[in-house]
Amino acid sequence: MTVPEAPATPAAPFGRALCAMITPFTADGELDLDAAGTHAAGLVADGCDGLVLSGTTGESPTTTDTEKTALLRAVREAVGAGVPLVAGVGSADTRHTVELARQAEQAGADGLLVVTPYYSRPPQPAVEAHFRRVADATGVPLMLYDIPGRTGTRIEPETLLRLADHPRIVAVKDCAYDLLGSTKVIGAGSLSYYSGCEELNLPLYAVGAAGYVSTVANVAPRQLRAVLDAFDAGDTAEAARLNRLTVPLAELMMSSGLPGTVTAKALLGAGPVREPLQPAGREAADGLRKAYEELLAATR
Repeated sequence: MTVPEAPATPAAPFGRALCAMITPFTADGELDLDAAGTHAAGLVADGCDGLVLSGTTGESPTTTDTEKTALLRAVREAVGAGVPLVAGVGSADTRHTVELARQAEQAGADGLLVVTPYYSRPPQPAVEAHFRRVADATGVPLMLYDIPGRTGTRIEPETLLRLADHPRIVAVKDCAYDLLGSTKVIGAGSLSYYSGCEELNLPLYAVGAAGYVSTVANVAPRQLRAVLDAFDAGDTAEAARLNRLTVPLAELMMSSGLPGTVTAKALLGAGPVREPLQPAGREAADGLRKAYEELLAATR
């Protein structure tokens, strides 16, 4: 019997398995750079190809520009030059985003995560102009972050296809929950797609996405990566089985009413969250711990 060849790995400019990393704080709420470096190194050792810093999971709305730069430098020192680091630089202000992008480039970022400007809800021509301004400001490639549930504004597929002509706009973190639209852009072949929603990691990968950017990877990096590894080996049934094992934990972490930052820190004990966020209560933390231990037991 002829064994089918494994499918080709999609173009993945920052790797396949990326963690949207938490930002550890000390007990009094200050940035804990030692803990950040330790956590980052552990994630890489457990199978993360790259790390996304200062995203929503990294509490970017409540960290200062100085803290973002310090975090990036500390993680770079911890993981070395060979691990792609994507720095979140998005804001509602184009000028501020450009300044953050330049600071991240100087601090050694390999990529920039740029979210759609939020709250003001700009129309599509303004969204496109915003991303082009940021892309023109540095020599670092961009991953556009499409999450209309938080920003109030979608990056429409047609806008993405136009933006793909910019040489430094190379990827999308997709939280739009539009499999048809995402499939159309993936099919055009000019942007690398990363799932930003754990329940869509495997479905998007199956239609040609590059991989994922995951909050759940803070606590289960090996288990999430195993799904992609099985798919790449041509064993789609095993990929589906492994994916199902991650669902209970992913659902509790991302769909229980608590932000992923809160649930990840509850499992990791990585210090407090910054207000207005509040820590997980005892009942929620116990449920998370149970689901996490069950996943570990099922994947040993």
